[in-house]
Amino acid sequence: MTDGTHDPSTPTDAPDETEVVAAGLRAGLDDYELSPEDQALLLGDGEAGWDDAPAGPLPVLAVVGRPNVGKSTLVNRVLGRREAVVEDVPGVTRDRVAYEAEWTGRRFTVVDTGGWEQDAKGIHRRVAEQAELAIELSDAVLFVVDAMVGTTDTDEAIVKVLRRSGKPVVLAANKVDDLRGEAEAAALWSLGLGEPYVVSGLHGRGSGDLLDVVLSVLPETSQVGGAVEEGGPRRVALLGRPNVGKSSLLNKAVGSERVVVDDVPGTTRDPVDELVELAGRTWRFVDTAGIRRRVHQTRGADFYASLRTQTALEKAEVAVVLIDASVPITEQDVRVVQQVVDAGRALVLAYNKWDLIDDERRQLLEREIELDLAHVRWAPRVNLSARTGRHLDRLVPALDVALDSWDRRVPTGRLNAFLGELVAATPHPVRSGKQPRILFATQAATRPPRFVIFASGFLEAGYRRFIERRLRETFGFEGSPISLGVRVREKRSKR
Repeated sequence: MTDGTHDPSTPTDAPDETEVVAAGLRAGLDDYELSPEDQALLLGDGEAGWDDAPAGPLPVLAVVGRPNVGKSTLVNRVLGRREAVVEDVPGVTRDRVAYEAEWTGRRFTVVDTGGWEQDAKGIHRRVAEQAELAIELSDAVLFVVDAMVGTTDTDEAIVKVLRRSGKPVVLAANKVDDLRGEAEAAALWSLGLGEPYVVSGLHGRGSGDLLDVVLSVLPETSQVGGAVEEGGPRRVALLGRPNVGKSSLLNKAVGSERVVVDDVPGTTRDPVDELVELAGRTWRFVDTAGIRRRVHQTRGADFYASLRTQTALEKAEVAVVLIDASVPITEQDVRVVQQVVDAGRALVLAYNKWDLIDDERRQLLEREIELDLAHVRWAPRVNLSARTGRHLDRLVPALDVALDSWDRRVPTGRLNAFLGELVAATPHPVRSGKQPRILFATQAATRPPRFVIFASGFLEAGYRRFIERRLRETFGFEGSPISLGVRVREKRSKR
């Protein structure tokens, strides 16, 4: 038909050929051992299938207490596996370490912390700062006390910190293995935090009751960051090491001196939100503090500035990482880029101070990019000058490309047809006489795109990178990290 009308004799709801192929592959999975989580993923075939958690970030539980009260042992008990390092020496845990946990079908994040000590100095002070940070970024706190020792001055000091935070607190009286211990735990009512729930992290005694109480105070989704706001202006975080021009870029985009700019690195400490009109649309730009080094190596004002920068990134949808093109790329630049990738945010690389470089520096920069940033070749690149505004108009198209990729979904039929052709042309290498077979694939989520592949055997890291590279070549995903998970499943035994 050439007039744009439909021929009544032609069925309009005929299934796409690729969808028919995908349906056949999906049916073939019935011969394999699938977990309830697998079934939920396959039935949902989308966001809801990635996990059964509600939309939004998982609620966060911070586990705090003074050194050697058994926090990490209790964390392992909550997780049901040995993840946190445990040793009979105070202070083994130093950094905040987050783990994903589940109890009675609800998932949440557990953050293990180092021991909090009063009037600590040196590294012990930084450990205490990490614990305070964990409280600030949590939805609820599990305060662990050694019931056999009883209340100490340090415990009392921690209680004051917890009260100032305003967070819900569950008091765990740990190391209670018998009735005598329960009597000792009763003395912890004096802390004024309500009932002390007796538990033995080592033997598991009382852990189920404790988790029931924890879930009763945790919200369904986290209320402390990580959530990307739906609707409204798209959120753009400006990131980079100190003095690369983040504040200058925001001022130029706003058209006024919105934030202080100085040659002294580290002028910006708090994230600055500003609505910006670019290309006829409104964006919410967030200028952030320069990232100097790893968070656990900072202290004082720089430490909290790094914390707020990380929170701003988690609330953003896309990050513009500014890199000073006039000087060699540094380890800090690479670390900031990796921070964006790890956070699962869309990424645009902006090479600033382009007006200050000559042809020789441009050639050196290209070699540095190829050497240091080869792992993010997929990120759109903009060469600009925040000081003069040169090429600022190129930023919006790059943001659009990155955000479109971040939201992109590949139909299941097309995905499996693509993998079928890929495997036929380049099969997985044979190892020990066996060759794993890709059974089925689905995109489980967007923002960022996450794919799950069901296979009959382990897929080597090199082959997974090959699949990711070809996924990008075929479907785009310019400007967005993508996640590729593999679930190895065996055939059901014949009875």
